[in-house]
Amino acid sequence: MNFAYDAMYGAGQNVMKKLFPEMTFLHCDENPSFMGQAPEPIAKNLTEFSNLIKENGKIAAGLATDGDADRIGLYNSKGEFVDSHHIILLLLLYLNKSKNLKGKVVVAASTTPRVVRLAEKLGLPHDTVKVGFKYIAQQMIKEDVLIGGEESGGIAIKGHIPERDGIWMGLVLFEYMAKSGKSLEELIEEVYELVGPFKYWRDDLHIDEKVKNAIVKKCNKDEFQSFGKYTVESIDKTDGFKFILSEMSG
Repeated sequence: MNFAYDAMYGAGQNVMKKLFPEMTFLHCDENPSFMGQAPEPIAKNLTEFSNLIKENGKIAAGLATDGDADRIGLYNSKGEFVDSHHIILLLLLYLNKSKNLKGKVVVAASTTPRVVRLAEKLGLPHDTVKVGFKYIAQQMIKEDVLIGGEESGGIAIKGHIPERDGIWMGLVLFEYMAKSGKSLEELIEEVYELVGPFKYWRDDLHIDEKVKNAIVKKCNKDEFQSFGKYTVESIDKTDGFKFILSEMSG
């Protein structure tokens, strides 16, 4: 399988050059200013990497890591971004089903509830903690944790250090593909068979402090019971306010 790697001018560049000298590389040279681009491995910052994969046509998957290489971004063979929620699910399924590893599943409150759903299907204990990897790391140090992950792309797994490592996560996923002989798209479909298909989009809103405080005040009073045609089924207050909406179609 042919793979590609975008270091985003970050610390991971030389590691991957030593491991896979024939791999397709992007932004794997020194640039202290990151060429003016924030080195966060999210879709809007990786359009050049996506286009490279699309134009090449022979790359099975593309790995991207941030400035210090602890967070992961991923692309399939079509140059489509694979978000951290899907990555956590892929890793969890691989570690448990293929490697027969067990342990607790710990995720940040911002992560898709489908991770908890998969953990329950696999018969694994789980916990949801506040946003911030330190809360996951605390459990990894003290307990038998199989995988810990958060929405931002920070993920850690059993058998390594209790800390985020984008390169290690990428290598495990490459191994998953190589050993199964399946594409990333096929492996994601196997995840969907267990938890159902889903899409993810993050939109950060920059609003006036006064407006924000007014919204938070209403949230504290549980005043939001619906958003458009979607009714609020439950509210997760582990960290902030996470509204679980009704799954209305149309």
